[in-house]
Amino acid sequence: MKRKASAVWKGGLKDGKGTVSTDSGALADTQYSFSTRFEDGVGTNPEELIAAAHAGCFSMALSGQLGGAGMVADSIETVATLTMDKLEAGWTVTEIHLDVTATIPGGDQAKFDEAANNAKAGCPISRLLNAKITMDAKLNA
Repeated sequence: MKRKASAVWKGGLKDGKGTVSTDSGALADTQYSFSTRFEDGVGTNPEELIAAAHAGCFSMALSGQLGGAGMVADSIETVATLTMDKLEAGWTVTEIHLDVTATIPGGDQAKFDEAANNAKAGCPISRLLNAKITMDAKLNA
């Protein structure tokens, strides 16, 4: 399986502008720039897209783990907060924290905790990242 996305950048680092697009069309010439990355400009940035990918990947992985434990969630809500720090080597993604809330009528807390930890360790985006990954997972049974 292969997935494609592309980016076009025009101009200098601080005054330039770019767009990102995906083959699926979910993103089509979506704006990004220095101000959307390091300030509060309108548009997206690579780190926000990584956080979105991690939240989506984790939620699907948790659903799969829950299924293996005999549970089906009414909903899984994941917020991924990415931290980027300026290290000696330059700007680096150092951590992603996952805040997870799953609503599972009649859910078993121990099975949920195991499923959440397995999903955190096993989702492909978690395995891709060279960053500390932490999590707070809450079950609404």
